[in-house]
Amino acid sequence: MSKQEMMRAIGYYEPGEGVPPFQEVVVERPKASGRDLLVAVKAVSVNPSDWRSHKDKKPDDSSLTIAGRDVAGVVVEAGPDCNLFKVGDEVYYAGTIIRPGGFSEFHLVDERIVGKKPKSLDFAQAAALPLTTITAWEAYYDRLGISKNPLDNEGRSILIIGAAGGLGSIATQLAKLAGLTVIATASRPESIEWTKEHGADHVIDHHKPLEPQLKELGLNGVPYIFVLNNPDQHLNEMKKVILPQGKICSVLPFEQPADLGELFVKSVTFAWELMYTRSAFQTDDMIEQHRLLNEVSNLVDAGKIRTTIKELITPINSANLKEAFHKSLSGSTIGKIVLEGFE
Repeated sequence: MSKQEMMRAIGYYEPGEGVPPFQEVVVERPKASGRDLLVAVKAVSVNPSDWRSHKDKKPDDSSLTIAGRDVAGVVVEAGPDCNLFKVGDEVYYAGTIIRPGGFSEFHLVDERIVGKKPKSLDFAQAAALPLTTITAWEAYYDRLGISKNPLDNEGRSILIIGAAGGLGSIATQLAKLAGLTVIATASRPESIEWTKEHGADHVIDHHKPLEPQLKELGLNGVPYIFVLNNPDQHLNEMKKVILPQGKICSVLPFEQPADLGELFVKSVTFAWELMYTRSAFQTDDMIEQHRLLNEVSNLVDAGKIRTTIKELITPINSANLKEAFHKSLSGSTIGKIVLEGFE
C-alpha cells in the first residue's frame, strides 16, 4: 500500500491494570462508507473510560486496541449516505466503544454522533468537551427528567458528587444553565476553587458526612443527585440526603451488592447513564447525540458554557499518552487533559 493509504495510530496489545503499554504503529487508513465520516484528528482528550478499556480487555485478546473517544478534527471524507457534514467541516465528538478509538491520525465515525465544533474554541479546547458533555446532558434530561427551563427548577437543587473532574466541570455548568442550585463536592483547595470557578453555588466535602453539611446550608435534602465516582462508597450518605420521590443518577455500576431498601421507602428513582449506549446498540434515537452536541456548540459560542480543559500536552504520541494516563489514573485530576497534534 502507498503512504497515502496508511496512517499512524497509538495502541496496545496486552490487557492489564494501570497505564497501557502504548505503541506507535502504522495501520491501514480507513475509508468512509454509508453514514461514516473520516476525520483528520487534530486533538484528543483522556477519559477514565479509556483506561478502563485496558483493564476490561480480555486476557486472550492479543489484538491491537486503539483507545481514545474524545476527538476534535476536520472531515476529510464523507460516506455516500452522509447528509449532516461535508469535507472541510470542523467537528467534535466522543466516538463509540464498538469501533477503534481516536488515538490515530485519521478516525472513522458515524455522523449521527458528531457535532459541529464550536467556532470560538480551538481544536484542543473543543476536544475536552464531547464525552463529558453528552454524559451530563443525557443524565439530566434523559435519565433524571430535569427540565431545561430555569423557571421550572426555581428553588430546586442538585448534589454533584465528585465535581472537580472533567465530567463534574461541565455537569456544574449545565445544571446552572437549567436554573438549579448546585451543591458540588470537592476536598482539596485547588479542586474546590476549580469547582467554584465553573459555577458551583456551594462546595462540601464528600469525605465527610453529607447530611450535616447540607443542613448547615439550610437544606434538609436534595431532589437530585448526580454521582460521578464509585456509588458504593456514597450510597449510605445518598440515602440520607435524597428527598422523598427524588432521583439519583450514577455513571458507574455498583461493585458490591447494594441495599436499596431505604430508597424504595422514599420512592426514589435510581438511574444509570452510559453515553455509549446509543451508539453501541445503534438505537433509533442515536442522532440525539448529534443534536445535543450542536446545541452545546451554540451555547459555547454564545458564552454560556466554557471549555473544561486544564492541561494541554503536545504532540500526540505514545510517551505523552502514557503521561496523560498516569495523571488520569491518579484520581486527582482537575478538569480535562488534552493532547494535540501529530508530529
